[in-house]
Amino acid sequence: MISSNRVFEKLSEVFGRKIIHTAINMGEPVVALDKGSIREVLTFLRDDPELSYQMLVELFAIDWQGQEPRFEIVYILRSLLHNGRVTVRARCGEDGVKTVSDLWNAANWLEREAFDMFGIRFINHPELRRIYTDDDFEGFPLRKDFPLEGKDFDKPFTVHFKEEKA
Repeated sequence: MISSNRVFEKLSEVFGRKIIHTAINMGEPVVALDKGSIREVLTFLRDDPELSYQMLVELFAIDWQGQEPRFEIVYILRSLLHNGRVTVRARCGEDGVKTVSDLWNAANWLEREAFDMFGIRFINHPELRRIYTDDDFEGFPLRKDFPLEGKDFDKPFTVHFKEEKA
């Protein structure tokens, strides 16, 4: 297993000031980055032979309502070679970050999920559209300002089939 300090050293050597913050959580490295360098750093973590974080385990978003930038994207990578994980975080607004779906196929649906639930855009995503909610759904259900009861919760629920809409 590669040490957290070695991961930080390698990232510092290559990216310097683009690394905003580093920490160790539960014995694993955590790296906070500027959103503009997220794709570059993730590619390095994947392709560097010493690090070899080749698996995207998770990608999720956090809503920090009231702060700027409002959202945080969190990537968790795993190295099967070293049996270690690294967490990479980047803050962004609704304008989002560049997609990594071409680096990991798993990112395709995870980015769509973040878009559907939070409205965060992933630039150059091949098919960024809703994945859980209906195409006509208004709002983003996991944002902290989304009404707990949902919109129009006091109105009767009706289903309109495509044939009826035409």
